[in-house]
Amino acid sequence: MPAKTVQPASAAITAPTTGYAPVNGLKLYYEIHGAGEPLILLHGGVGSTGMFHDIIPPLCAIRQVIAVDLQAHGRTADIDRPLRYELMAGDIAALLEYLKIDRADLMGYSLGAGVAIRTAIQHPGAVNKLVVVSTACKRDGWYPEIRAAMVDVGREKVEQMKRSPMYQTYAGIAPRPEDWPVLFAKLGDLLRCEYDWSEEVANLVAPALLVFADADSISPSHMVEFFQLLGGGRKDGGWDGSGMSKARLAILPGMTHYNIVSSPLLVTIAGAFLS
Repeated sequence: MPAKTVQPASAAITAPTTGYAPVNGLKLYYEIHGAGEPLILLHGGVGSTGMFHDIIPPLCAIRQVIAVDLQAHGRTADIDRPLRYELMAGDIAALLEYLKIDRADLMGYSLGAGVAIRTAIQHPGAVNKLVVVSTACKRDGWYPEIRAAMVDVGREKVEQMKRSPMYQTYAGIAPRPEDWPVLFAKLGDLLRCEYDWSEEVANLVAPALLVFADADSISPSHMVEFFQLLGGGRKDGGWDGSGMSKARLAILPGMTHYNIVSSPLLVTIAGAFLS
């Protein structure tokens, strides 16, 4: 589908170039903001590119920002396959190939952070730097009550969530708004899957920045474990910094899993890492 220009959501955002990439049976929606070295932005569950409304403008000061609607989310219609991190990572790699981008930085939040991690694991040659916002590298990293809530995600939550702003956004942009129950069913199936990427994370090639809230859905002990898997937090960095790893860890004060993506601190920290 030819690229087109859409109206900006606010005066602070220049109208992006948008399009649909034919990848792996999907018509994957993407929008390109600004110019420069590419940064792929991947949203959280039941979200869309609009989730990054507050941080796209400042990120455009340092990167060309390419925001993507993942399978069954936002403007990307669902197809006959399950939602799986590994499959969505393949979509992102295929998108880069479609856009003729050899390598890019990746920044994902929650569900999108899981996709970013898997992309760096499965396609290391396509990823320069990795920014992981508010996700765990194994299912046990989430608090027990969060894991219990994940088990309950599914069709029974559909009507309840129709009263949420997320549904209003989805209904306004989805190609088939009637697929809302399908999205929840597939997302619930994904969230109930056990996973542990510890060994693969320990072998990641791309330098990674982990960003969490200090009142996150992920335990502080797992934040540290994740950081150590990447080589960080194992010894004193030294006066000259020679003991530091290529990994970075940031914990944002006064934030939660649900509002961290709108924090100005997130842009400041991610920008410093990517520069």
